[in-house]
Amino acid sequence: MQTIVDWSVSLMGTLGPPGVALAILIETIIPPVPSELFLPLAGFTATTGEFSWWSAVIWATGGSVLGAFLLYWAGAALGAHRVRAIADKIPLTKVSDVDKALDWFDRHGEASIFLGRMVPGIRSIISIPAGLQRMPIGKFALYTTAGSAIWNGVLVYLGVLLGEQWHIVGEWIDRFSTVIYIVCALVAVGFVAFAVR
Repeated sequence: MQTIVDWSVSLMGTLGPPGVALAILIETIIPPVPSELFLPLAGFTATTGEFSWWSAVIWATGGSVLGAFLLYWAGAALGAHRVRAIADKIPLTKVSDVDKALDWFDRHGEASIFLGRMVPGIRSIISIPAGLQRMPIGKFALYTTAGSAIWNGVLVYLGVLLGEQWHIVGEWIDRFSTVIYIVCALVAVGFVAFAVR
């Protein structure tokens, strides 16, 4: 992971906010690269005056949405069987990750795109089932942008608040990922109940 952090630092130092977009685009397409590492780092970098935290959030969200659309189109074009076969060949990615995303989409419907963008382990590949189900593009774009902006904004701002201790964010997310899953499930239930009413 230190190599990823060093690479992210170099990318942001060289490209500025577009480097944040490139890093999050890669994170979206290759799930094992954790945004919990470099988004808080982007927030810390923003405190040095190289760019604003808002520009980091906007560029990160743009990278997230682009990556999500690439995975959406991959899901639509390849189908579940081929996507599983590809996932099996990507280092640090498991077929069970794809199955988890498919199950999440089946249980929570289209709202899972919004919620899934804020759940570690699901956020990157939740776009694949949307493509498989041919979710309407406009709705997919809206949910993806909203969920990504919230996730990116929170992590970048935590980096701003924590300063040189920005790396704590990743450690806490690892510890509380189960709590994050439960909260997202409760929000999904509330959303469905509201929609039904």
